[in-house]
Amino acid sequence: MKRYWAPHAWLPSGMAASVRISVEPGGTIAALESGVAADAGDERLPGVVLPGLANAHSHAFHRALRGRTHADGGSFWTWRTVMYDVVQKLDPDSYLALARAVYAEMALAGITTVGEFHYLHHDRNGRRYADPNAMGEALRQAAADAGIRITLLDTCYLAGGLTADGYTELNDVQQRFGDGDAEAWAERVSSLRPSAGMRVGAAIHSVRAVPRDQLGAVAAFTRMDEGRDAPLHVHLSEQPAENQACLDRYGLTPTGLLKDAGVLGPQTSLVHATHLTDTDIKDLSGTFACFCPTTERDLADGIGPARALAEAGATLTLGSDQHAVIDLFEEARALEMHERLSTLQRGRFSPDQLLTALTESGQRSLGWPELGQIRVGAPADLVAVRLDSVRTAGSAPEQITLSATATDVDTVLVGGEVVVSQGRHRLGDVGALLTDALETLHA
Repeated sequence: MKRYWAPHAWLPSGMAASVRISVEPGGTIAALESGVAADAGDERLPGVVLPGLANAHSHAFHRALRGRTHADGGSFWTWRTVMYDVVQKLDPDSYLALARAVYAEMALAGITTVGEFHYLHHDRNGRRYADPNAMGEALRQAAADAGIRITLLDTCYLAGGLTADGYTELNDVQQRFGDGDAEAWAERVSSLRPSAGMRVGAAIHSVRAVPRDQLGAVAAFTRMDEGRDAPLHVHLSEQPAENQACLDRYGLTPTGLLKDAGVLGPQTSLVHATHLTDTDIKDLSGTFACFCPTTERDLADGIGPARALAEAGATLTLGSDQHAVIDLFEEARALEMHERLSTLQRGRFSPDQLLTALTESGQRSLGWPELGQIRVGAPADLVAVRLDSVRTAGSAPEQITLSATATDVDTVLVGGEVVVSQGRHRLGDVGALLTDALETLHA
């Protein structure tokens, strides 16, 4: 039995002081005590201990774009062109190297579970690899090497775009994403099997990439997992152009189209959900809404109606998306700060609500309902955040999300295994791993 003691820990009952966490050899929390002094048998963790953070929306290969898309300003659509250049350079080996480094960067930031919105499936000519899921298996291996859990959200991507006249064909780059139709996509995904560190979910890239008559088949696939609904994620209304194209073609908003096709439900996460009508917001009650504020501001997408969605009954989660920043504390802080800017009011989300979005809600949206809380019987996914750094010194423990950054993460345990200790990852120099992986893509 391993015993950890921390000055503070965020438990289901709230922030507690002087907490001992006992962990069984299998990595499960066996006992919790608060208000107790540390003794010689305890391993001390600094600051405040939180449940493992859940990054509910990631595109690992987008990390290659950080700091390289700003010279001419541009838009979401010009950014996408640069992203496509990176797509053409990746294969299973180079993707493994890049994703391993990216996931290690996430672990350093306190992320213990990532939802990988995975649509880079095939070779440069759009042909399946000998193993049709070679790219997905590279992501599985990358997460295992980096010591974090992954939900592989295998993404259906069938069309190049949507106009008032209908769907366009996949272009040369997008051929790598497509499977022909939802049936062929489901056949490929069916050969993926969950493992100790990976669960399999599904995604609809967007209403512009999956035709109306294919949406229901993808949703139905997620409801066939041995009686348990698998996670289903969808990019939704990130850009006004998407909304307009959907209205022009169908007379429906993207939310209306998804509702009509039976996509919306308690396992569905709508990513971005930026440009919504009042009716859209009501229709998303009972779903998850995943906000990625650092990406949404980087791409000038806009500020989504987070508070309105929460009040309508949607559960909020957070992701780092294109990894302009990998820092979920910044994502949580931005969720609140964007609301302050748009409403001229403070306290739109309490610190506890922000922590819940980072932990329990995000884990549930990724199909890990047993994670996200420090409680007896739960896996010991723990993150210790320092309260004595130049950023956090003097902060109240319960308000840590409003002051901490990724650099303040000291220790990370996943299933009781130490992945990060004193701010260093078990793989060593993660900056060097990133540099090596990115040099090939930037050559």
